[in-house]
Amino acid sequence: MKNQHEHHTMGGHKMPAGKHVAHNDDVMDHSKIKHGSNAHMGMSEHDHHAVMIADFKKRFYVVLALTIPVMMLSMQIQQWLHLDINFSGSSYLLFALASVVFVYGGWPFLSGWMSEMKAKNPGMMTLIGFAITVAYAYSAATVFGLKGMDFFWELATLILIMLLGHWIEMRSVMGASNELELLVQLMPADAHMVMGDQIHDVKTDTLKEKDVILIKPGEKVAADGIILEGESYLNESMLTGESKSVQKVKGDKVIAGSINGNGSFKVTVSHAAKDSYLSQVVKLVDDAQKSKSQTQLLADTAAKWLTVIALVTGIGTFLYWYLTGQTLAFAMERMVTVIVICCPHALGLAVPLVVAKSTALSAKHGLLIKNRTAFENSRKITTIVFDKTGTLTVGKFEVSKIVLLDKGVDEKELIRLASALEQNSEHPIATGILQKVKDLKITIPKAENFKAITGQGVEATVAGKKIRVVSPGYLKEHKFTMPDGFTANDSETVVFVLIYNKLAGYIALSDKIRPESAEAIKTLKDENIKSILLTGDNNKVAASVSKTLGMDSFIAEVLPHQKLEKIKELQGKGEFVAMTGDGVNDAPALAQADIGIAVGSGSDIAAETAGIVLVNSNPKDIASLILFGKATYRKMVQNLAWATGYNVIALPLAAGVLYNQGIVLSPAAGAVLMTVSTVVVAINASLLKVKV
Repeated sequence: MKNQHEHHTMGGHKMPAGKHVAHNDDVMDHSKIKHGSNAHMGMSEHDHHAVMIADFKKRFYVVLALTIPVMMLSMQIQQWLHLDINFSGSSYLLFALASVVFVYGGWPFLSGWMSEMKAKNPGMMTLIGFAITVAYAYSAATVFGLKGMDFFWELATLILIMLLGHWIEMRSVMGASNELELLVQLMPADAHMVMGDQIHDVKTDTLKEKDVILIKPGEKVAADGIILEGESYLNESMLTGESKSVQKVKGDKVIAGSINGNGSFKVTVSHAAKDSYLSQVVKLVDDAQKSKSQTQLLADTAAKWLTVIALVTGIGTFLYWYLTGQTLAFAMERMVTVIVICCPHALGLAVPLVVAKSTALSAKHGLLIKNRTAFENSRKITTIVFDKTGTLTVGKFEVSKIVLLDKGVDEKELIRLASALEQNSEHPIATGILQKVKDLKITIPKAENFKAITGQGVEATVAGKKIRVVSPGYLKEHKFTMPDGFTANDSETVVFVLIYNKLAGYIALSDKIRPESAEAIKTLKDENIKSILLTGDNNKVAASVSKTLGMDSFIAEVLPHQKLEKIKELQGKGEFVAMTGDGVNDAPALAQADIGIAVGSGSDIAAETAGIVLVNSNPKDIASLILFGKATYRKMVQNLAWATGYNVIALPLAAGVLYNQGIVLSPAAGAVLMTVSTVVVAINASLLKVKV
């Protein structure tokens, strides 16, 4: 029987942590986040974004103030408005104001261009930097003698709209990063450390294994550990997605970052803050946000090509109009508009924004994504293979009935004697019997001369009596007559208690089916996904569980090493298989499956072979995961379709294909369109939700 808190020890298929598509100051790079208890102290990713947003905001308002006089002094605007603001040196004043707009307002784009050139990775900043430099250089030349009309006002409005677009975009990106930052900030900075009779406040990141800390009512738990004394109800929803408060008593595990209710208790710290469950989650989310899936790589490639297309089309547009007799100013304006409109901004953000949002949202709902490709591929699943114990069932054997066969023994005595033999065992049956004894407040007697009967039970001497706790197989082998009226229930496991070789009674235990299992299987059916039960249990138990839940089929009496073969068989039939498991013996099957989902790992999230880890053992989470995977992929496709579709329509208009029909886009109109396309992508990503 599997222990559901065992580590998966096999090496996993971990995605390399890459960086998102390069754009201003690595907007999507989360590498600066600090993990652990002091994560929100110092310059975190959140602070970094806040500083950048403030910078864009300030530049926007300065440029806005300067753009008004620039427009008033421009000949083109004066002609449109029938104004005449002309005085000695007005053109030089216009040049001076536009120069400030170009240098101060354009600086983020010019410095970004230099960085991209240094990295030999031309992208969005290269396009904007090139466009504004060409517009500025040409306009400046007209002030000092070149024949033609300047377009300083177009330059100013172009930079103004670009700054606004970046400001809005960075706020959207920060929204996606905030989800992760909220996880980071769950860890309290200080802890109340118990030293003898004294309590000292210490920094959480100084805590180490075996330290004892006090958690007061309403506080956040400062470290993972075991309750040493006291009890309370804890809210773990931000960590596990489980909305109801959980009662915790002496001996129970607690997770750092969970919120205490009205009780107070002492905790023995299990490990340092950097190894806590929360720190592992933050690192996992961070890695997943930075890892690149196939969809992301596709978007990156498209953005690179778009940069090349923009430059080639821009120069081609300039040459075409100039060589067909248009003015230098007109040809320049067309080139600048094409390059601006072609910025692969929306395309570059289409996937990263969805990635950041979906990964952090998943973590808040207890779905931890380790491998982005596995998560995105969840939409392809045709068959889910479920391990039974701890996934579809509660994973805990509970005593369902005690039947007496000897009048000289009562129920309490029978279970008391059985518990003496089971007290040293880790077996789920033993755990179930011991829990019943605890519930009945029975003192467990001492067992002597303890001996295991291989595969069939245990024996020992308790209070001078020779006691055996054995399986039905033992009775058959030793020619015992089965008691009258005994029928083995498909979903029950029975152990018989023998006193001095005489049947005294039997204890039936059952592993209850989770109430959420049937709903999860129904959801999968609605999505046309087959569900198969794979278990080491006998055929009768497997058939009963499978039928009760309405599953498509079951594979029973499978040994751990055979699970891998069964997954291969399904894949051989062309199925796209997801495997859910919770124990170390599921690791090879999890690795073989197209998508490995580790279930019920609780605070052990180092399930290396699984691409996805579900914190709770709730099978509904598996259905939620698949639905969320599909929703996430839809958002990515929508964003990519919008980002490319917009360029397909806007680029020819910018180049002037409808010039003869009187339709022509100015650089400022191009900038507006580009900004709108980016904002649409950002808003669409922010609408992503987890259905639970």
